[in-house]
Amino acid sequence: MEKTVESGISSAIGKLFRDNFGKGPEAIFVSIAKPYITIYLRNFLAPMEKILLKQENELKFQETRDLLMKELTPEIQSIISSQAGVKVDKIYYDWSVENSSGILFTELDSNLDETIEDYLDYPAKEQVHEEISRFTQKAQKSPKQLTSSMLNSRTLISRREDILVLIEKELIQSGFENQLRLSKRKLEKSLIDKQFLESVLHQEIQDLFVDWDFDNDTGFVIFILKPKK
Repeated sequence: MEKTVESGISSAIGKLFRDNFGKGPEAIFVSIAKPYITIYLRNFLAPMEKILLKQENELKFQETRDLLMKELTPEIQSIISSQAGVKVDKIYYDWSVENSSGILFTELDSNLDETIEDYLDYPAKEQVHEEISRFTQKAQKSPKQLTSSMLNSRTLISRREDILVLIEKELIQSGFENQLRLSKRKLEKSLIDKQFLESVLHQEIQDLFVDWDFDNDTGFVIFILKPKK
């Protein structure tokens, strides 16, 4: 059943991006592990975006992607809702320019205490939480609550609550949410100790993504791991 749902989402998202970007992702991997649905995109770079990056204009690339995603978000929500039979309130996303990859994900309305803390646990959780708390505190402040789960053998997601500092909240109130998001993406990724995480997870980190729900003061970090040899 879920394999059919995953294939349906992958096919519809691929078509949506081809129609709007002129080129769709080379591969799309959909993972359903409540309360999350993740959509990992490989080799996704439109011809015009290649020109921007060739001109070393990564900021313009990020801004353009964000503008397009704002337009496409309602349709992405509709695709996931219809294919998976769930209510989708928000779509989160991030991109890796270096790897020409990206992530789309949604958090379903469910009890996190039941679905995250006791579902799909993993051995290195304590060390991973220590590192996430460390770099989050360095970037803003230590999370009031931190949860994480290994959704499958290659997808690790963490959720952080109450991490925004006063200046960030003021920027959001003043209408600078987009600029703050772009700056925080770059900052947080630069602070994460990938070497330490790889050593405790015993897997190489292939991709790293971050996004936030500023309205609810919540941040997410997603690690895509390379398959174990």
